[in-house]
Amino acid sequence: MKACRYVVSGRVQGVGFRYFVEDEALGIGVSGWVRNLRDGSVEVLAMGDDRQLEQLEKKLWEGPALARVTHLHVEESVAPDRPGFHIRPTA
Repeated sequence: MKACRYVVSGRVQGVGFRYFVEDEALGIGVSGWVRNLRDGSVEVLAMGDDRQLEQLEKKLWEGPALARVTHLHVEESVAPDRPGFHIRPTA
């Protein structure tokens, strides 16, 4: 298992992006969280195996219907602090 931090940029706030990510992450089976950032991007911390994280990354690029992802920054990170996947308040 490994953990990755994603920062998704583009039109990703106000379009249901966090709820989309939560639903996809739960379906894929990864643990972690998602939250809006004050600069207009969305941050995701996810933990899973390589296949699960690749699936999630693909979904992050797609986003919900009204989103438009223009950039996705990915870096390895530390494991989330609690099990499951949830939405966090804006940072």
